[in-house]
Amino acid sequence: MPVDLSLKETDMPEIGRRRWAIAEGYIPGESSFDDPALVSHETACILNAGDRDAQVEITLYFADREPVGPYRASVPARRTLHLRFNDLDDPEPVPRDTDYASVIEADVPIVVQHSRLDSRRSEVALLTTIAYSDG
Repeated sequence: MPVDLSLKETDMPEIGRRRWAIAEGYIPGESSFDDPALVSHETACILNAGDRDAQVEITLYFADREPVGPYRASVPARRTLHLRFNDLDDPEPVPRDTDYASVIEADVPIVVQHSRLDSRRSEVALLTTIAYSDG
């Protein structure tokens, strides 16, 4: 008799945390490529494995001025969103060539991974790390 391995909507695990921090943020102001896929960028990769849509708010922190935010995004249930910080512009565009950190909060548990593509030189550099969560 075959085993049904398909997941039903109510079977999806609620994994992750509601608050995440990325202590390191920086969007280079230059890129060596015009192709949008290779333009220097920062990304928050957000996984919502649960059964409810996630409403996400991001606050940016700087060394020399007050925080900016919240930037808002929605991640549908059982989906992922690769959110480029370069595309955030409300309440204001994320500054280039400026160090910043971010706190990401959601109304349901999510998982956040941070990545950066730095294409200022032809030897393109990619970095990625899991964000920090305190619960």
